[in-house]
Amino acid sequence: MVDWRLRPASTADVEAVAELRAVVLRADLERLGRYDEQRVRQRLRDGFAPVHTWTIEVNGILAGCVALRPAEGDYWLEHFYLAPELQGRGVGSAVLGRLLERCDREGALIRLNVLQGSPARRLYERHRFTVETEDEVDVFMVRDPDPARR
Repeated sequence: MVDWRLRPASTADVEAVAELRAVVLRADLERLGRYDEQRVRQRLRDGFAPVHTWTIEVNGILAGCVALRPAEGDYWLEHFYLAPELQGRGVGSAVLGRLLERCDREGALIRLNVLQGSPARRLYERHRFTVETEDEVDVFMVRDPDPARR
């Protein structure tokens, strides 16, 4: 597996993360007929909260990001993007595992949404996320805390 680390995000990261989001989501958004070159970046800018976000670095270079936003005693996993060349190499699973351990220790439920047809859904299902609801664009998933990890 690739050597990686999490670093707390800062406001200075927003444009690099917005660009990464555009690259990572492009194929899925185009398939769904929803890709807009400006909107895909602006939605990240509008929802970027560095206080709840980490960048994923590989060899000191920004390679992804992830956010874990508190919401009424639970968490929302958001803005989880990983450079395409690193996908499928264990980095995403390792990052997700670290965040889930934290939520399990706290006994917190975690929610997310993933685009319909996205291969990322398989990653979430491997980590015990189940479908809560879905629409024509998004699949909303939830994961109860693992009581064995408390």
